[in-house]
Amino acid sequence: MLITIIGRGHGGTRAMSHTLSASGVFMGEPLNESGDLLPPEPMYEACRVFAKYVTYRGGLVWDFSRALDGPIDPAFTRLVEQFLTTVLRSDAANRGWKLPETTLVLPWIVRMFPDARYIYWSRDPRDSILGAHLTDDLGDFGIAYDRTDDVRLRRAISWRYQWEIMRATPSPEHRRDVRFEDFVLHQEPTLQRIEEFLGIPLARIPVRAESVGRWRADTGQHDFGFFPPEALYG
Repeated sequence: MLITIIGRGHGGTRAMSHTLSASGVFMGEPLNESGDLLPPEPMYEACRVFAKYVTYRGGLVWDFSRALDGPIDPAFTRLVEQFLTTVLRSDAANRGWKLPETTLVLPWIVRMFPDARYIYWSRDPRDSILGAHLTDDLGDFGIAYDRTDDVRLRRAISWRYQWEIMRATPSPEHRRDVRFEDFVLHQEPTLQRIEEFLGIPLARIPVRAESVGRWRADTGQHDFGFFPPEALYG
């Protein structure tokens, strides 16, 4: 079984990666402290290849139709397979990977690995944009947008782009949506749902309730009108 975690950086995806590793799932090697598969550079370059097939319409509108309907660029396939070398060569019964930048190329990942188990991970964007992440500037991955020097706004736009690409991608056959907040505040029932989805027992890792709702104590701008209400937690 192949498993991947889809979600923006600073979305709490490391909690799921650590859970899978603690449960005997081979998540590739080496890993960093966030549970990301290293080295990430081939996937970063794959993101730039994919970005050439996304048309920017202005504002917060990106057209993914070329990526959804056209062939996958062979360079992309080569780079992803290079990134996943240790995972794809492993003979482990259960294997997978986590790297937030995977979300930037989700349409082609789903087409490359249609039988994989996809965990779609989300977190209240007001918390997600509080910390810096490599994907904050979409331009670093070749994605066009109206760049701004406002750091929080830049992070919020990046969050919106990733929300849009997850919505635009046809849902894989094996998909389970999980909220970080539910994983933290209601860990047992949430893990039971994931266990049913994966068909394997999962370890319980320590979680901290104070990681939910950090935006409430934040003094900077953390709320933007283009955050959809259904993405907010409480």
